Amino acid sequence: MAILWLPTREQLIFGPIALLVPLVFVVFRRPTLNELGLGLRGFIPSLWILPAAVALMVFSVLAAQRVGTFHPLYNPGFSHVWGYVVWTMYQQFLVQDYFMPRLRSLLSSDAAIVAATILFAVAHLPNVPLVFATLIWGAISCLLFRRYHNVYMLGLAQGILGLCVAVCIPDALIHHMRVGLGYWHYHVGH
Repeated sequence: MAILWLPTREQLIFGPIALLVPLVFVVFRRPTLNELGLGLRGFIPSLWILPAAVALMVFSVLAAQRVGTFHPLYNPGFSHVWGYVVWTMYQQFLVQDYFMPRLRSLLSSDAAIVAATILFAVAHLPNVPLVFATLIWGAISCLLFRRYHNVYMLGLAQGILGLCVAVCIPDALIHHMRVGLGYWHYHVGH
């Protein structure tokens, strides 16, 4: 999380390392794909999560249009949208496969979910709308992972809901969904 508060140049240097290290630690344990939530276990029962996220997105977009806050993505290109969805998949991997097992070894299952939820939300500071959204989604995604053990649906749902936030909340509040130091360096109309 400290890397989010570094200047852009340093983020580009240390960010990939910070993302690779948890992946190495997880892979070093030699878990199966099902243990990671990347197999078929829970996939079919968790399919309802995707249409539920789409329904929430449609409702939110209609509400945002009604109140006048709906706006297009600042970069609607396929590679940008796809990159964001890949990023949300990795975020779910980090929460569910890196942090949760460590938290569960220290805390009860419910307390681990609370701790992971708080960590997930704090990583989105100082972007207050994202902190609130990730506080809610963090708890829901951890509970859903505990039940279905599937990262795919959670990552896709987070991607859909994140894109929904990006088009329903004014950029003046969410600063192109930036967090950390990037949030403060954002200027409206940027």
